[in-house]
Amino acid sequence: MRGDPRLMDGAVIQYDATGTAQGKMRNDLVVSMSRPFAEGPWEMATDEGTFHGGDASAPPPLALFVGGLTGCIMTQIRSFASRMALTLLDLRVETRVQWSWVAVGRGYESAPKSFEIDVLIDSPHTKAEIETLVTQARRGCFISQTLGHQNEIRYRLKTQEGWVDV
Repeated sequence: MRGDPRLMDGAVIQYDATGTAQGKMRNDLVVSMSRPFAEGPWEMATDEGTFHGGDASAPPPLALFVGGLTGCIMTQIRSFASRMALTLLDLRVETRVQWSWVAVGRGYESAPKSFEIDVLIDSPHTKAEIETLVTQARRGCFISQTLGHQNEIRYRLKTQEGWVDV
C-alpha cells in the first residue's frame, strides 16, 4: 500500500468476513477487504478438535488469531524496514498468547491472560535503529493496536422482528 493513491491519511480500512457452518464444528470463511479498496476474497476455514466435538480438519480460530497477530507484526517490520532503508538479514517472531478458562454453568467464560511477542532480527544496523523499527512496526500493526485498546464489540441477532443487540 506504500505510495498507493487510494490510501489517503485518515483512510478507513475495512475487512468483511462471512462464515458458513459445515459438518460438526467446521466453519468455511470468505474474507475480503472492502475499504479503502477491494482485495480478496480469501477462503479459509476453522475447525475444532475433539474437545469441542470437531474433526480438526482446519486450524481452530485461536490458531488463526495468533497466526494473524504474528504475521501482522512481521509484515509491518518488513514494510517499515523498507521505508526506513534498513536491511534485514533475517527475521523471526515467536508469539505466545494465553487465556484463562473458567467453567460457568453448562458453558465457560474466557479472558485474555498474556500476549508475548519476541522479535529476533539479524541486521547490520544499530540497536537503536532496530528498536525504532520495532516500535514503529508495533504502532502500525492493526492487530496489535486493536489488542492494546479497550474495544466494544457489537453483536446483533437476526430475528423475525428484525435485528436485536445481544
